[in-house]
Amino acid sequence: MVIYYDSVEEPQTAMTSKIYTRTNLVWIPDNEEVWQSAEITKDYRTGERVLHLRLEDGTELAYSVDPTALPPLRNPDILVGENDLTALSYLHDPAVLHNLKVRFVESKLIYTYSGIILVAMNPYKQLPIYGDAIIHAYSGQNMGDMDPHIFAVAEEAYKQMARNNKNQSIIVSGESGAGKTVSARYAMRYFAMVSKSSSNAHVEDKVLASNPITEAVGNAKTTRNDNSSRFGKYTEISFDRRHQIIGANMRTYLLEKSRVVFQSENERNYHIFYQLCASALQPEFKPLKLGSAEEFNYTRMGGSTVIEGVDDRADMMETRKTFTLLGLKEDFQMDVFKLLAAILHLGNVQIMAVGDDRSLINKHLDIFCELLDLDSEPMAQWLCQRKIITSSETVIKPMTKLQALNARDALAKKIYSHLFDYIVERINQALQFTGKQHTFIGVLDIYGFETFDVNSFEQFCINYANEKLQQQFNLHVFKLEQEEYMKEDIPWTLIDFYDNQPAIDLIEAKMGILELLDEECLLPQGTDENWLQKLYNNFINKNPLFQKPRMSNTSFIIQHFADKVEYKCEGFLEKNRDTVYEVLIEILKSSKVFLSEFLSSHFQFHLCADFFKDNPAPISRFGSAIKVKPARPVVKAPNKQFRTTVGNKFRSSLYLLMETLNATTPHYVRCIKPNDEKMPFEFDSKRVAQQLRACGVLETIRISAQSYPSRWTYIEFFSRYSILMTQHELSLSDKKKVCRTVLQRLIQDPNQYQFGRTKIFFRAGQVAYLEKLRSDKLRQACIMIQKNVRGWLQRKKFLRVRQATIMIQQYFRGQQAITATALKQTWAAIVIQKYCRGYLVRKLCQLIHVAAVTIQAYTRGFLARKKYRKVQHFLCVILRKHQEFFFFNRVLESHFQSQKDIYEKEIEALNFKVEHLSQEINHLQKLFRKENDINDSIRLEVSRLTSENMMGSLCFLINCDCPTTLFYADLKPRGVVVNMIPGLPAHILFMCVRYADYLNDADMLKSFMNIIINGIKQVIKEHIEDFEMVSFWLSNTYYFLNSLKQYSGEEEFMKHNTPRQNKNCLKHFDLSEYRQILSDLAIHIYHQFIIVMENNIQPMIVPGMLEYESLQGISGLKPTGFRKRSSSIDDTDAYTMTSILQQLSYFYSTMCQNGLDSELLKQAVKQLFFLIGAVTLNSLFLRKDMCSCRKGMQIRCNISYLEEWLKEKNLQNSTAKETLEPLSQAAWLLQVNKITDDDAKEICECCTSLSTVQIVKILNSYTPIDDFEKRVAPSFVRKVQAMLNNREDMPQLMLDTKYLFQVTFPFTPSPYALETIQIPSSFKLGFLTRV
Repeated sequence: MVIYYDSVEEPQTAMTSKIYTRTNLVWIPDNEEVWQSAEITKDYRTGERVLHLRLEDGTELAYSVDPTALPPLRNPDILVGENDLTALSYLHDPAVLHNLKVRFVESKLIYTYSGIILVAMNPYKQLPIYGDAIIHAYSGQNMGDMDPHIFAVAEEAYKQMARNNKNQSIIVSGESGAGKTVSARYAMRYFAMVSKSSSNAHVEDKVLASNPITEAVGNAKTTRNDNSSRFGKYTEISFDRRHQIIGANMRTYLLEKSRVVFQSENERNYHIFYQLCASALQPEFKPLKLGSAEEFNYTRMGGSTVIEGVDDRADMMETRKTFTLLGLKEDFQMDVFKLLAAILHLGNVQIMAVGDDRSLINKHLDIFCELLDLDSEPMAQWLCQRKIITSSETVIKPMTKLQALNARDALAKKIYSHLFDYIVERINQALQFTGKQHTFIGVLDIYGFETFDVNSFEQFCINYANEKLQQQFNLHVFKLEQEEYMKEDIPWTLIDFYDNQPAIDLIEAKMGILELLDEECLLPQGTDENWLQKLYNNFINKNPLFQKPRMSNTSFIIQHFADKVEYKCEGFLEKNRDTVYEVLIEILKSSKVFLSEFLSSHFQFHLCADFFKDNPAPISRFGSAIKVKPARPVVKAPNKQFRTTVGNKFRSSLYLLMETLNATTPHYVRCIKPNDEKMPFEFDSKRVAQQLRACGVLETIRISAQSYPSRWTYIEFFSRYSILMTQHELSLSDKKKVCRTVLQRLIQDPNQYQFGRTKIFFRAGQVAYLEKLRSDKLRQACIMIQKNVRGWLQRKKFLRVRQATIMIQQYFRGQQAITATALKQTWAAIVIQKYCRGYLVRKLCQLIHVAAVTIQAYTRGFLARKKYRKVQHFLCVILRKHQEFFFFNRVLESHFQSQKDIYEKEIEALNFKVEHLSQEINHLQKLFRKENDINDSIRLEVSRLTSENMMGSLCFLINCDCPTTLFYADLKPRGVVVNMIPGLPAHILFMCVRYADYLNDADMLKSFMNIIINGIKQVIKEHIEDFEMVSFWLSNTYYFLNSLKQYSGEEEFMKHNTPRQNKNCLKHFDLSEYRQILSDLAIHIYHQFIIVMENNIQPMIVPGMLEYESLQGISGLKPTGFRKRSSSIDDTDAYTMTSILQQLSYFYSTMCQNGLDSELLKQAVKQLFFLIGAVTLNSLFLRKDMCSCRKGMQIRCNISYLEEWLKEKNLQNSTAKETLEPLSQAAWLLQVNKITDDDAKEICECCTSLSTVQIVKILNSYTPIDDFEKRVAPSFVRKVQAMLNNREDMPQLMLDTKYLFQVTFPFTPSPYALETIQIPSSFKLGFLTRV
C-alpha cells in the first residue's frame, strides 16, 4: 500500500559528522534492558567502523558499527519525558521506550500520547486522578492543553461529536491485565458525568450500571489479571440533539466459553460463580443448594478460589443492586441464579464407565434437574447415549466416559453462553429509549494481540481481529497525516509502508485458513490433523506469512503484524463447531423456568447476539443501518447439526464492527502491562517493548519518523530559538519571515524541514540539532558571564590585597622609624607648636575685640539719634490733632441740643396714637378666637381624608401587578445607585411595611411581604446571569433584612439606633419568620452572585495565571507534539493577568456602587481568590509542561499582582490572601532546590498548605526547560514522601473548585432617618404618598 508523504532521505553525511560527536549519547542493544545508553568519547568520522563509547557504569567500549546504520542517537534531556512521543526529535524504538520509562517510573505518569494514540500503563495501584474534580478540569479543554489522560480522549470524542454531529468510537485494546476494562469504564463514566440529562430517568446511572453486571458474568481471574475480560464488548452510548445521554446498546464478541468447564492453574471461573458461592448461606439462595467454591469442579480446577482484596459476597450485593437499577426484578434475578447454580451442579455430575463403550450417571444429576424443573431420566439417558440419524434409520449408540464428559461440558458451555447473551439482551432492553438518537459514541473494549506458550482457536480469532483493527488504524493514521499535510500546504510524493492485508487474506480470503477450517468441519470424519495437512499443502512455500515449525507436525506459524505466533491445531475443529446434541436441547426446552423461553428464542435467532446469527444484522435498533456484504457466498447448512461455525459467526460480527468503526471517527487507547508481577510502577523493558510492537505503536512511530515527525508552530519556534537570532533578525516585525531566515541559516539542507502555513515540519533529529546549537550558545554565554564575573571578583580581591599590603608596609616602616631621641624631639616640637599657636590666637582675638567695640559704639549712636528725630515728629502731629478735635466737639454740642427739642415734641404725638391702637387690638383678638375654633374642625376632616387616600394607594400597590412589576423590573442598577443612598429601594419597601404596621392590617402586611419576596425571586430568575442586577438585589435584600431587624423593636437591635429612629419601630407585628425567609433568600442570591462572578472570571484564570508570560526572558515554551495547542503569530485575544485584574476591578466597583456591605464584599473577594488559586493549582497538577522553575517565578509574580490589587482596594484584612497560600507554596516548591536532605526537610516544613499527594505530584511532574536544570531524582521524592508519612491530610489531589465558604450577613444599622428619605421620580412610584 502507498500513502502520500514528502520524499524520505537519510541525513546527509556532513550532518552525521556534526551530531556523532564527543559527549553526545547513543543507544545500543542490550539483552536485559533491550537498549542501554552510552556516551560518545571520541568524535566519529564518516566511514569509520568503530564508535568509541562509555557505558553508564563507566566501562569504555569500542563498539563496531556499520557506517550506513549507526546506533540511534539519544534525545537531549530537555526532550525526555514529553507528554507526546511525537515531540521527540529522534523518533525510534529506544527513544519511545525510554520516554515511557521516565514518565512511568520517575514521574509516576501512566498516560502518554503517541500521536493520535493514548498509551496507558497499568500502575497496579489506585491513583487519585479519576475524581469528579478531575473530570470537571478536563471538561471543555483542548486535548493538548492538559496532561495525557483517558478523560482527555473522552472529552475529545465528545467535543467532536457535538461540534461535527458525527458518531465517534473509542477503541481500547491491550493484552489481558493491561487495564482495558478500567479504561473503558472511566471513559463511560466521563460521558455520564459531562452529559447528564435534566430528566429523572437516571439514564447515565443505568449505562454505568451495565458494567458491574457484564464484569460479573464475563470477567475472570487469570494469571495475568485479577479482573480479565474474557469477551469483547462494543457499547454504543446514544445522545440526543442536546448531546445528553438517552440510552445505550451493547454488542459482545467471542466469549471464552471453555473457561466455564476448565481453568488453568491459579485461575478462576467467571466471577458470578464465586459470588453465588459466597452468598450461599443467605436465605434466598438456600434453595439453590450451593456451598463453598471448593465443593464444585467448575470453580476449583485452578486451585485459586479467592482473590486477594476482593469480597465476593459484597460484589454479589453490588451485582444485584445494578440488576435492580436496570429494572431487572427479583424473579428474573433468581432465574438467572438458578441457571448458574444448575451449571455448577452439572459440573459435579459423575459419569462412571461400564465396559469399554458405555457409561452410567450417578444420582448427582437430580439437583440439576430439580433446579431447572426437568425430568432426570431422559437427561441421564442422553448424557450417556447419542442419536445418529441416517436416511434409512435412527441409531442410538452408547458413549464412552470421555464422550459423555465432553457432552456434559458442552451442555454447560452452551447454557452459559446463551445465558450470557440473554443477560446482555435484557440489559440492552433496559437501556432502550423512546426518543430519536442523534449521535452516538462507541466504546470498544477488546482483547489485544496475544501470544502464549500454547496458542489455540481463541488466540487465533483474537489475533485475526487485531489484524483487522490494525489495518483500520493504519488507514486512519495516514488519513489524518494527509489532512495535516494538505492543510499546511506541504508537498507530497509516494512512499511504501507495511500493509497487513496479505495476513488478513491468508486468514479470511477464499480458500484461506477459516474457509478450510469450515470445510473440514462439514466432513463427518474431519479431524484437526487433516485440516492442518491441508494448510501445509496450500501455504507452505507459497505464502511467506505461513510457516511450519521445524520440530512439530501439529502446529503452524503465522507472521502477524506484531510477531510470529505458533498455533496448536488440537481442538480447532471442536471449538469451531461448538456443537451440542440436539436431543439435550430439546430436553432443556421443556423446563418451566424461562430457560426454555430464551433457548427457544435463541435457537430461532430472535434474541441471540449477532455472531450467533446466520445472517448478521445490527443489534442496535437505533444504531447504524449498515448492511454487511460477505466476502464470499455463505455455505448453507444442510441440517440443524451443521449450523454456521463459530469462526464464520465471528468473522461476520467482525465485519459489522469494522463497518461501524469506519463510519465513525475513531480514538485509540493502547493499554500496556509494565510487568507480569503486578508490581506498582515497576517497568519491564522487554515486556513493554513486546506490547508496544504488538499494539502497533512502534510501527506507527517508524512510519512517522520517515516523514516530518517534529512540528513546531512559528510562535513556539520563535520563542524557543530567539537566542540563536541576530539583532537584525530580531528587529523584524514578521515573525514567520524571521523563522524562515533563521532556519535557512542554521540548517543548510532544505530537505530537513518544510514551512507550512502555521507550523514548521522537521525531519527526525533536526530539533535535537537545534537544541544542541541553543545549548552551545547558552553555554558560551554562561562562560562569558562567568569569565567577566570571575575577572571582576579577582580584580576586587586584588585591590583589597593591594590596599592591605600598603597599610602593612606603612605600619611596618613607621615602627622602624620610632626611637627615644625621635620621641623627645617630637614632644618638644609639639610643646613649641602649642605655645606659638596660643600666642597667635590670643593676639588675633584682642584685635577683633577692639574692632568690635568701636563698631558697636558708632552704631548705637547712629540708632539713638535716628530714634530721637522720629519721637519729636510724632509729638508735633499729636498736638495738632488735639486742637482740631476740641473745635469739632463744640460744634456738635450745639447741633445735638436743637435736635433734642424737636424729638420731644414728636414723642408726645406718638403716645397718643398708641393708646388708640391698643383699643383696636383687643377687638381683633376676640374675632381671631372665633375663627380658630372653625380651623380645628377643618384640620381633623383633612387628616381623615388623607388617611383614606393613602389606604387606597397602598391597596393599589399590593393588588395590582403593574406597579410591582415596574418597581422591580424597571429599576436599572446603574441609574439607581448614582447620587442616591445605598439600599434606597430597600428603605422604600420597609416604609411601606411600616405603614401596614401603623394601620395594624395583618392581611395587607402579609400580602405585601409575599409580593416583595416573590418579586425579588422573579427578578433574580429573569436576570440570573446579569451580574449588575444580581449584585444590586443582593445589596437591597441585605438592606431590607437589616431594616426589619433595626426597626423590629428588639432590644439587641434598638441599642444601635438614635432616639429618632427608635420612634419608627414596628408596633404591632413580629416579622422574625419573614426575616428567616429573607435570610435564606439572601443566601441564595449570594450563591448565584458568586456563580455569576466565577463563570465570568474562570475562563481567564488558566490563560492569565499560567499560560501568559509577562516576565521577559523566562519563556518556557517547548514543543507539544501531535496534540498541539492551537496558536497563531498574533495571539492578541488571549487572556492575560491584566484581564483578570480588570475583571476583579469591575466586580469591585460594581459592588461598591451598589452599596454592598464591606463584610459581604470581603467574603465575595475571598471566594474569588480561592477560585483563582484552586483552578490554577488544579491545572498545574494536570500539566506537566507547566511544572518548571521559570513557571514558578511567573506564578509568584502573578500572585504579587493579586496582592497589590488587594492592597490598592484596602482589602488586606479580607483573608483572601490566605486562600492563595497553596498556590504560593506550589510556586515556591517549583523554584526551591530539590537535591539534599536539608532541601527535603525545608520542603516538608514550608509546604504546610499542600497535601502529601500534591507535593509528590509536583515533584514528580517537575520538568526542566533547559539542559542546565536537573530533574528531581526519584530517591529525593521518596525521601520527601517518607518525611511526610506522619502528616494527616486528605489523599485527594485536586482542590474542590465548587467549594463555597460559609457566608455571614452582619447586622449594620442604617444611619439614615426614614423621615429624610426622598423617592426619586425615576422610580415611577407616584402612587405612593408620604404621610
